[in-house]
Amino acid sequence: MLVMEKNFLQEEIEKLVETFGNSRSALIPILQEIQKKHHYISEFAQQEVARLLDIHPVEVYSVISFYAFLSSEPKGRNIVRLCQTITCDLAGKYSVAKAIERELGIAFGETTKDNRISLEYTNCVGMCDQGPAMLINDKVYTRLSPEKAVEIINEIK
Repeated sequence: MLVMEKNFLQEEIEKLVETFGNSRSALIPILQEIQKKHHYISEFAQQEVARLLDIHPVEVYSVISFYAFLSSEPKGRNIVRLCQTITCDLAGKYSVAKAIERELGIAFGETTKDNRISLEYTNCVGMCDQGPAMLINDKVYTRLSPEKAVEIINEIK
């Protein structure tokens, strides 16, 4: 990471700490904002957050690694998460998953070469009565068929 980029990120994190405070309870909101803007939380960002909140860097990393919607690895601009609960399995998730993988040319756990889309499974979208369900960034899609899922994916490509 270039010095100029580090300085910019450092200033950005300092502003987030001003906004959310420097207590331990500010950790998740600060990390969420970094994730939203940069699509991941770099090691440098983790160190800065730890320094400014006066906590150990391993605590920051443990929160990132615990929460599925936070990542220490770069992600695509759009994150497609397909529910992997038994309810969605019974509603046809497998065929939806295969259609999405074919359309994007990547497998679950991967990101497209242009960094536009990351494909992941998630444990529950909270729409068990309307499965298969998928979350793209903050928007929920339900009652998916393979065709409907591909149509939605093509809208964000």
